[in-house]
Amino acid sequence: MKLDSIGDWRRTHYSVAVKPEMDGEEVTLFGWVQEIRDLGGIRFIILQDSEGTIQVTVPRKKVSGEVLSKSDVLQKRYSIGVKGVVKRTEITPRGVEVMPKEIKVFSVAAAQLPIDITGKTPANLEARLDARALDLCREESVAVFKVQHTAVEVIRDFLFEKGFIEVHTPRIIASATEGGAALFPVEYFDSKAFLAQSPQLYKEQLVMSLERVFEVGPFFRAEESHTRIHSSEFVSVDVEQAFADADDVMQVLEELVQHVCRGVNEKCRRELAVLKHKIGVPEVPFKRLSYDEVLRELKREGVEVPWGEDIPTPALRTLGKIHPYFYFITDWPTRSKAFYIKPRDDNPEICEGFDLMWRWLELVSGGTRIADKELLIERLKEKGLNPESFKHHLQTFDYGMPPHAGWAIGLERLTMMLTGKRNIREATLYPRDKFRLTP
Repeated sequence: MKLDSIGDWRRTHYSVAVKPEMDGEEVTLFGWVQEIRDLGGIRFIILQDSEGTIQVTVPRKKVSGEVLSKSDVLQKRYSIGVKGVVKRTEITPRGVEVMPKEIKVFSVAAAQLPIDITGKTPANLEARLDARALDLCREESVAVFKVQHTAVEVIRDFLFEKGFIEVHTPRIIASATEGGAALFPVEYFDSKAFLAQSPQLYKEQLVMSLERVFEVGPFFRAEESHTRIHSSEFVSVDVEQAFADADDVMQVLEELVQHVCRGVNEKCRRELAVLKHKIGVPEVPFKRLSYDEVLRELKREGVEVPWGEDIPTPALRTLGKIHPYFYFITDWPTRSKAFYIKPRDDNPEICEGFDLMWRWLELVSGGTRIADKELLIERLKEKGLNPESFKHHLQTFDYGMPPHAGWAIGLERLTMMLTGKRNIREATLYPRDKFRLTP
């Protein structure tokens, strides 16, 4: 069939903006055919755009022959334009439909699509990810990423209001930015380089000039763990603040989380309804539990975690049943945290690090940073890292490094919390993990 050009047509309304009180008005809509129901004398076309859906009604005896012939050829996922008249109706859920005066077909789609985007025929996650561009057309997927977009918008607004400056640090680096996480090597001319795991060392250096900085961007970890909460490429929201300690940045963090929950509730009502998910607006301050308190609570539940070890996921699931909302875990053993987290002055075996938990899921990790060069060198050696590999970072401590603290949120994990999704791949546009490099 011959395809139409857009010509001088321009959208007048998105689907959700067409209301019953517009009865009799002419509109121009663009989108995709989500579904077609043919009842013989009348045909219903469900038109989907990025904002939602609307019914286009084609009564055979009341439309032109050209409109009828165009509607005859339509199939799911055809990209079309509709110019028509709004009609108030009791038949559709929103009380409105559009009677077409003209239809343009801009592109066609395969007769057999790999997944059903209406959700009437469910597909498993792997099949959906294999056809990710199509899967992202599902209303539920659109809702997830609109919530994510709103969360980032609210985060930026909040941090700007608090006096933070947005920065952009390198993704190609010469040495590890954190101990313990695997690196992806890359070819960099004649040198050995890696993809950045985080902006940690750069944002620490930037507090010497800009004082309060944040970054929203992708980072990379060669995660061997193939779980529902790990991915090899992820977006991190990183914050660093000069002349501050863990308590200061924890307060910023809990206020930000409260702000995000409130903002998503207010701006994403339709998306949350599509997802059938509710999020409350938490009260601050959040509960603070020390590492030792957590171990005692777990022991009472019959779960033993050796002191000094990280808390494994099964134990965190138990903890999440005891504390089914937001809470901090503080006063971690120094040896369990990254080399740049400051040990406590009164007990160096314990550090000023913290994790923000939502139920059993770790959303944020942060703490007071080491501002003393000699102590940082000592900690690098304790972690089995070569200080020589960090010489460019260490030399910045000769320039007047202030006391500072910060944290990092995994955006995809935050999205899971905000949308009720249970797999991080559903909160990632195009997931990357140990077994997936495409599409």
